Amino acid sequence: MTGKHAAFFCRIFLILCLSAICQRSKAQNPPDLNPQNNTLEDTAHQKDLMDVYKKWFKLPPKPKNAHPENKIYFTLNPLANAPTSSGNALVTSTTANVYLGPQSTTFLSTANFAPYFNFNRRFGLPLRSSIWLKDNAWNIQGDIRFLVYPQYTWGLGTSHTNEEKEWVNYEYIRFYQAALKRVADHLFMGLGYDLDYHFNIGGDSGVNLKQFTGYPYGLSGSSLSSGVTFNVLYDTRNRNIYPFPGFFLNVVYRLNPSFLGNVNPWQSIFVDVRKYLQLNKPSKPSQQNTLAFWTFLWLNSNTGTPYLDLPSTGWDEYNRSARGFDQNRYRGNALYYFETEYRRDITNNGLFGLVVFSNINTVSGSGTMFRSWHPAGGLGLRTKFSKASNTNFAIDYAFSKGYRTILFNFSETF
Repeated sequence: MTGKHAAFFCRIFLILCLSAICQRSKAQNPPDLNPQNNTLEDTAHQKDLMDVYKKWFKLPPKPKNAHPENKIYFTLNPLANAPTSSGNALVTSTTANVYLGPQSTTFLSTANFAPYFNFNRRFGLPLRSSIWLKDNAWNIQGDIRFLVYPQYTWGLGTSHTNEEKEWVNYEYIRFYQAALKRVADHLFMGLGYDLDYHFNIGGDSGVNLKQFTGYPYGLSGSSLSSGVTFNVLYDTRNRNIYPFPGFFLNVVYRLNPSFLGNVNPWQSIFVDVRKYLQLNKPSKPSQQNTLAFWTFLWLNSNTGTPYLDLPSTGWDEYNRSARGFDQNRYRGNALYYFETEYRRDITNNGLFGLVVFSNINTVSGSGTMFRSWHPAGGLGLRTKFSKASNTNFAIDYAFSKGYRTILFNFSETF
């Protein structure tokens, strides 16, 4: 990376840190939330699938737990979807949620294990976690994956049409860990380590992937990316599974030097911003009627980043972006993404809801950054699975030009 690029990344990083601090000074607690509280004041009228089950089978209600801290809520989803991809998949997702401190001062910790297999020789064992210690003193983030992950690639930018694609075989080990300390209300800073190891890389039928993609790095045999991260997190949302009004900013600056095993040193910065606006009336404070916005900018230095580590649609932290596109459809040294979603309860008790969403992206790589935009959209239904952890069962239909898919999930996309 040139000194010019490094200075550019540093300026962005400093500006975003300052913006987070400024946002903190201006932020106010939403009127429907307790001060310093991440739970709604009153959800007694809410209904979930367990309430329906108990009513149908006339089961007696359990006594209310006066001390919900340290109680683990498990969610088993036999219909979860693998990251957006071609072909059907067999997926099972198990999520554990627990409060490690008082609900009034501690966010909900989550751990998700979602093994999957599809009929295109794809297999995955991902384990993701976000642990909030008592009073949100620390946030420990983890992302560990072992994947056998063949998929299509279209090269950089918009250099190829939907039909001009090549199948890439590879196996992948990811190990991401970060620890962030609370330094002010809602503001966290910390360090992490990221490892990406791709191996057994090759194309079907002996295709020359370097020639097809026009990219010389990381497409022969294996590639290793090993780096330290500098993290800034600012989060005023009341929860991350089913977020109500608030603001979210996550900045990850990654440095991959030669002494950590990288063939070519490279750097990247990922800036993720989300905003949630509640539109409902004060008389219905806990009813879902929310307009949500999500945008991120992902920049890589143009100095030898392995091809499979370049910014790409559907390869954000939780593989949630670009609903309506095949994963990996657009790739480049820079990616900008924007999505908006309207969320509304259909029933007053919150048992059923709907969403309508649209997204758009642009990537570098063929001279099209901010010149060629790729839109997608869709709609979905929501069923309240657990009002205790505010977990929804989600079904989404998403589409773009030349592609459409149905997605199953627990929790909201963002």
